Amino acid sequence: MSVSHELLEILRCPYCVSGETRKPGPDPGRLELVRNGEWLVCTEPDCQRKYPIREDIPVMLIEEGDKWRQTPIEQLPDPGPLIQVNE
Repeated sequence: MSVSHELLEILRCPYCVSGETRKPGPDPGRLELVRNGEWLVCTEPDCQRKYPIREDIPVMLIEEGDKWRQTPIEQLPDPGPLIQVNE
């Protein structure tokens, strides 16, 4: 299962809609699903933030999106589990 179409319609890149970093325009920070619905990628040309979807939950933290800015879409890894268990 992936992010529903309804949720995708309302989710936006938090960096592109926040305070001083808000992009211009009426609807900045739109996201698209990539990698078989495992990742959300911001469609703003200068953003390139990518947010993993773990266990059907989008991880919409700016810090998480920042980690993957320089990673090409085709090289994004499996997002992994929502909670990492250290043994």
